[in-house]
Amino acid sequence: MKKPYLLCFISLYLIQAGVLNITVKGQGVYSKLYNYDENKVPSYSLPQALLSKDGIRITTVDEWERIRRPEILSLFASEIYGHTPTEKIKMSYKILERNENVFEGKAIRKQILLMFTAGGIQHDVQLLMYLPKQSGGKVPVFLSLNFFGNQTVSADPGIILSKSWNRNNERLGVIHNNSSEAKRGGDASRWSIQRAISNGFGVATACYCDFFPDSIAKVTSSILSLFGAEESDDGSESSCQAIGAWAWGMSRIMDYLEEDVQVNAKKVVLVGLSRIGKAALWAGAQDKRFAMVISACSGSLGAALSRRAFGETIDITSGVNPHWFCKKITRYYNNESALPVDQHELIALMAPRPVYVSSAEEDLKADPRGEFLSAVYAGEAYQLYGLKGLDTDVMPPVDTPIMNDIGYHMRTGVHDITDYDWECYIEFAKKKL
Repeated sequence: MKKPYLLCFISLYLIQAGVLNITVKGQGVYSKLYNYDENKVPSYSLPQALLSKDGIRITTVDEWERIRRPEILSLFASEIYGHTPTEKIKMSYKILERNENVFEGKAIRKQILLMFTAGGIQHDVQLLMYLPKQSGGKVPVFLSLNFFGNQTVSADPGIILSKSWNRNNERLGVIHNNSSEAKRGGDASRWSIQRAISNGFGVATACYCDFFPDSIAKVTSSILSLFGAEESDDGSESSCQAIGAWAWGMSRIMDYLEEDVQVNAKKVVLVGLSRIGKAALWAGAQDKRFAMVISACSGSLGAALSRRAFGETIDITSGVNPHWFCKKITRYYNNESALPVDQHELIALMAPRPVYVSSAEEDLKADPRGEFLSAVYAGEAYQLYGLKGLDTDVMPPVDTPIMNDIGYHMRTGVHDITDYDWECYIEFAKKKL
């Protein structure tokens, strides 16, 4: 192994182990020791979701919708995720393939090319859908982006190869036989597609790299190029970056689903794991068309409280991935208490729609307790609507879900989405939709 590669490998290992501080040009030190000790969680006071910036105590749905909700939404945009583009651009689509007889005749497979054009630029996204075959009526759909290409979510040989995917994860053996094709079905364990089909749900997915390739150097290859972005340091401190682009993409898929006569667009459930979980929460906060939002192991700047400074903190998350968040986030490196919001307020923005947060017992980087507490503290916004939050501040035992209008579980295992998670998501969706 050449020395530069060896050094890079060792550095990445030490960052993951939480024992290396690194300085990035213009950003200062972003990495530090991971804290996995509850006794070292700092004393903190959370921003009050039901107290406006002018000191008005929010007591009604009208006050929440008219005053406080817009304030919180604006703060997440300006301080964390950046302002998602609102300019209207042309979107068209064409059906690439349709098969009425997949999964032993139980489902329909559809593959659609979504085409976005602006300023002489066209950006394409490949959408894969499975819908249950049934006698009539429109079906509810789980929507989520995938990491490694549409062909990895199922071993189905009919899936058209995604043109872009995350090539940097060796867990799947992504490069297969030295070809350009990512391994078919290599990520199928995360999808439970046939379980969803058997329960009457469709599944829709596109590769997240179709919207923004997961690299600081890929802004010009992302959908942000449609809005004039030219390089990674373009724009203001609150300009949208990758998570905003992925959230934007979820809403554009929703645009298509509203046009699909086989889909019940009033019952689209948005699901996301890890960084896609962060994007799903942000998309759900902005776009009320999503009937339900599910976050799986989304951790820092996803579902977990930032002020706990437990596991993967703001400086680690954003420092390693500066292209995910707006530049302004660097103000809160090792300075979580200065944030004008915290993640319980992001979950509160889903109200009154059902929201579900799931954690994994061994996923300490994502801070399962911090994710649970966010769901707990989001409950006061749901109470305004006469709905029921988690209704407890005591974490439930492992593999024991709570399914009120806010749902939560912590399962055994590591950072992932598993069949157990999907069993809970499907049960929650059937109960609430």
